[in-house]
Amino acid sequence: MNFSPAIEELIEALRCLPGVGPKSAHRMTLHLLERDREGAQGLAAALSQAVNKVDHCRRCRNFTELDICEICTDPRRDATTICVVETPADVLAIEMSGSYKGIYYVLMGHLSPIDGIGPQEIGLDLLHQRVVNENVCELILATNPTVEGEATAYYLIDLLQEEGVKVSRIAHGVPLGGELEYVDGSTLAHAISGRREVD
Repeated sequence: MNFSPAIEELIEALRCLPGVGPKSAHRMTLHLLERDREGAQGLAAALSQAVNKVDHCRRCRNFTELDICEICTDPRRDATTICVVETPADVLAIEMSGSYKGIYYVLMGHLSPIDGIGPQEIGLDLLHQRVVNENVCELILATNPTVEGEATAYYLIDLLQEEGVKVSRIAHGVPLGGELEYVDGSTLAHAISGRREVD
């Protein structure tokens, strides 16, 4: 069955979300149009507003509506400790654990030469500048324990080897092949507190 072009366009648009296949996109579209047009209007307005207002923090690259995000400007945070993560979802996961009081650097991905993602694309040059120019005492590598996450961590270890900064890796209470946003808070808290210095 063919729907009208506007419905087909909405179905295709919803399929860009992770885990949403053709059937889920159909169900969501029909639900919004049949039962919740007000919710659909609210969703469209909120999505449009977020796309227009949210950008990256100048210091840590996390999502924010400000020039420098709330975490980077919070005087209660330890600005001498930077936790390096792959995504904003990882920041949220660590923050929900309540175990970390430093600041972050969000790579917005990981090294993946096959996909054309090198050090420049994930901002490793900017991170290196921060370590050199600011009073950074420790860099905690909290990249995901995947092949790409590990490669990114080892690249950073090599890059920062001569800068005199302590580099540690979160403990692997996080399952190998897992991603931080899906790990429970107590496991993340244990991983952060059990981090070890990288030789």
